[in-house]
Parts: sequence; C-alpha cells; structure tokens
Amino acid sequence: MNPPFPVSDHCDGTRFHNPAGWQHARGFSRLPRWWWQRLAQGQGENWPRRVPAPRVPQLPATVPAGQVAVTFIGHATFLLQVAGVNILTDPVFASRAGPFGWAGPPRARPPALRLGELPRIDVVLVSHCHYDHLDLSTLRWLARSHRPHILTPLGNGTWLGARGVGRVTEFDWWQEREATTEISAVGTPAQHFAARWPWDRNRTLWGGFLLKTPAGRIYFAGDSGWCPGFAEIGARLGAPDLAFFPIGAYEPRWFMEPVHMNPDEAVRAHLAVRARRSLGMHFGTFQLTDEGIDAPLQALAAARAAHGVAEAAFAAMDFGETRLVNLR
Repeated sequence: MNPPFPVSDHCDGTRFHNPAGWQHARGFSRLPRWWWQRLAQGQGENWPRRVPAPRVPQLPATVPAGQVAVTFIGHATFLLQVAGVNILTDPVFASRAGPFGWAGPPRARPPALRLGELPRIDVVLVSHCHYDHLDLSTLRWLARSHRPHILTPLGNGTWLGARGVGRVTEFDWWQEREATTEISAVGTPAQHFAARWPWDRNRTLWGGFLLKTPAGRIYFAGDSGWCPGFAEIGARLGAPDLAFFPIGAYEPRWFMEPVHMNPDEAVRAHLAVRARRSLGMHFGTFQLTDEGIDAPLQALAAARAAHGVAEAAFAAMDFGETRLVNLR
C-alpha cells in the first residue's frame, strides 16, 4: 500500500518532520515545565484584556499596476489586493485561538475588518493547522460566501474537505500551483510543526508561500523558527519584493526557539531571503507566549539597529492600516 504522502527529506510518507540538521519542536511533555515557570516563578508578562479597537481600514477603490495594497487585519491575517485579485493570509476571525469557540487564548484586539466587511475574496493562503492560523469557522464562512481558491500545505486540504471546505489545493515544499490565471504560488519550507490535538502531531505539513504576481514577488513565511530554508528560498526563487515574517510568540526561548523566531531572527531571515522590504506579523493579537504585548515592536526596532536595516525595509503596520507598497 502506497503511503499517503511523498517520501522526502521532510516526510516519512505518513508524518512530516523538519529536515536533518534543522531544529525540531519541543514535545508536549515539555509543556508542564513551561507552565510551572509561569505559575511558580511569575514568568510571563500580563497582557491587557482588551486594547483600543484597530483603526477602520480605508481600502483603495483600485490598486495601481506594480503595487499591492496591504491591510493588516490582525495576527497573521492580511488582505492583499494585487493585480485585481484579493488574497487573505491565514484568516482567523474567531474570538479565541483554540477549539470549541471557548477554549484557547482570547483576542486582545478584534479583527480590523469583520467577515461581512471583506471585499470579494479570490484566494486564501493557509500556512498550517494551528488554531491561530487555521480557523475552521472562518474558512467555512469564506467557502460559503466567496468560494475562494484555498492554498495550503499537504494534508490540510484533505482535512478541510472532510469538514465541508472545498476548492482547496495542496502543496508540498517547492511545488508550484496556479492560484488564479494571473498568479501562481510556490510552497516554501519552514521550521515548525503541526497539531490540533495531542494525537495528530505532524500529520499535516506546514510552510509558507511565494506568490508570483504581475506586480512582483510576495513571500508569506507562515510560522517558523530560524532555519537554513530562508537563504535557500531566496536562492531558488529569487529575492521577494515584499515579505511577511512573524515577530511574536517567542518567549521563553528554551521552548519557543525551534518554532518561533524572535525579532532579531526575523531580521536575519529578511536578510537571508534578500527581501526588498518586509512587514512583521504574528504579534499583539493573542497572548500565546510570555513576552509583553508591545515587546515584539520594541525588539524589532533594536534588531533593525543591530543589523543596519532601515525601518522602511522592515516595518510593522498598525492594526487596521492599509498601505500601498510599490513592488517594482
């Protein structure tokens, strides 16, 4: 009997793993140590339960050729408007990042747009199955209301199809697929892991996307620890004109380092992939780890200074902000 997935440097045919020489995620058995540190030793910054609502996005009526309109909705959710196509990245509109609608970390900031306020959605990128990136209720709503083309790494499409979400195309790393007639996408590697429950660990793949659009190349990294894959992405696929890197959910380092970059590592990834400009994501929305709500922004500024990177080259957008970015 053939295995469900191709055997490769990151898959044994049934389960996925990070390639040899890369770091691997800590097991669930390490969680009690982290929880003990937080409770007994007082580690972890308190977040406000609610912060001021994001600004109201001002979406452009049209986007000039060679540009992309980027709207930061929250966490890793962006609306990208490019070449007449509307793309959502890792759309999470739920009030909590967890199962059942009541478990998991609550949102400190509401989404900058409600689902009913979205324009027509043509393409959705889903980088992996974690609750703060794959929100099943949101994807079901989008599938019913917009019928977008959903792009996701191996195994996630089968999982979504079994739950009523259609028009899904799966990728392995380095595979190229058509997103629309004008845009193609290449699956890119990331150092991470997959699980929605303790018993389904690494049954689906994780990764990012390199979008080839008429305006230019856009790279969405998904979730990742620092790894050699970033330099390989730049070398194999060319320097992105715009990249999105996670900058939050990184403390404590002994536990999070294999799966979540800190801002210094995100700036190193920006340099390794040779992005013309980058934007930070994965911060200030759900308290997933121990750093304070504003710590990633402060650490990003220090990392830029340490590596000689201008703010214009690697910035963080305001929640609800829409920014026109020239890709040429």
